[in-house]
Amino acid sequence: MIVRISDIAGFDGKEVTIQGWAANVRSSGKIAFLQLRDGSAGLLQAVISHDAVGDAVFSSAKTVTIESSVIVTGTVKAEPRSPGGFELQATNVELVQKAEEYPIGKKEHGPEFLHDNRHLWIRTPKQAAILRVRDTVIWALREFFRNEGFVLTDTPILTPTSCEGTTELFETDYFGQKAYLSQSGQLYLEALASALGKVYDFGPTFRAEKSKTRRHLTEFWMLDAEMAYTDLEQSMALQEKMIMYVVQSVLKERRADLELLERDIAALEKVQTPFVRMTYDEALVKLKELGSDIKWGTDLGNDDETILTKAYDRPIFVTRYPVAIKAFYMKPDPQNPKVALCADLLAPEGIGEIIGGSQRIDDYDFLVKRLEEHKLNRKDFEWYLDLRKYGSVPHSGFGIGLERTVGWMCGLAHVREAIPFPRLINRLTP
Repeated sequence: MIVRISDIAGFDGKEVTIQGWAANVRSSGKIAFLQLRDGSAGLLQAVISHDAVGDAVFSSAKTVTIESSVIVTGTVKAEPRSPGGFELQATNVELVQKAEEYPIGKKEHGPEFLHDNRHLWIRTPKQAAILRVRDTVIWALREFFRNEGFVLTDTPILTPTSCEGTTELFETDYFGQKAYLSQSGQLYLEALASALGKVYDFGPTFRAEKSKTRRHLTEFWMLDAEMAYTDLEQSMALQEKMIMYVVQSVLKERRADLELLERDIAALEKVQTPFVRMTYDEALVKLKELGSDIKWGTDLGNDDETILTKAYDRPIFVTRYPVAIKAFYMKPDPQNPKVALCADLLAPEGIGEIIGGSQRIDDYDFLVKRLEEHKLNRKDFEWYLDLRKYGSVPHSGFGIGLERTVGWMCGLAHVREAIPFPRLINRLTP
């Protein structure tokens, strides 16, 4: 019976077969030990006795190298001293392919070497644990939105324009026309919200920012959500509920992986509602108290977000940024037109922004004015303006970055480890 290592506890005393790879190998006299991995959580030690398997199998087993692919059959036995509390008393070992000398060892390797060998580095326990946490975050988000009555839909990757101008987009030739890789599906989601009420998309997005910070990738995954008949306060309430769902899902399903990553689990357990809320003006006051020299009218930089989020043990909504530094589609606050009805959600522990959102402009004439102020070609946005001509309603939305969220869950120093194959301004391979 072929079983996964993550399920091994349910097969104590039974004969099973593991199809996997050798994570470690050692032998002593007539006994060999293979530490097996199969892609599921955990490792399993296989004990290979010469007396149990015979000359041919034992000789073959002793030639196994790290990362060789193997199929091992044996009886599961409880063993508290072994990883996971069980071991496999082998009766047969089949060497599928003997691996060459594995380039990634126990010694310290530099980040460039590891990323040059990313296709192999992802096999290591900590990197595999990060990818399993990523999987849980993705499914938690999908489950949350389905439970909330949202419709999953898809928006274009190739677009004729952008949400906020084309200065940070990758341009490509589209049969003689200029096209751009999407930086967000938001504008299309606004159209879909008028058809379906509450919608979201989830896919790759692209930013041609020449940023080398620990928070930036040129290709990353983002979930955008858009809701008709929803104001900013209702949107933030949904975001708060969503984040709690994700955090609780990760704590429930991936605790062992978090422990492997040496993540401070207590810090995640402290994430409770209500989240901290402050206006941009209040954030500036707090930042100056903490030593920042930020000026009004300047967006919060990475350092500012780090300073602010280290002062709290739960996420922070920063609302009502100056209109001048925000996108054309964000609705100004009727009580103070100099600021927008917008909010960024900053994750604690110095992580910074993981969500950006706003209430959208729903008035046709005012949206035309904003396009002119931002020097955007009205022709490119005629279809978008149509949404304000045919049944316009108050509506809001937001986008959450997957890699930053996974980085927060795992306690990573850089988002490049939160995606299988990162794309940075200096990296397009492997």
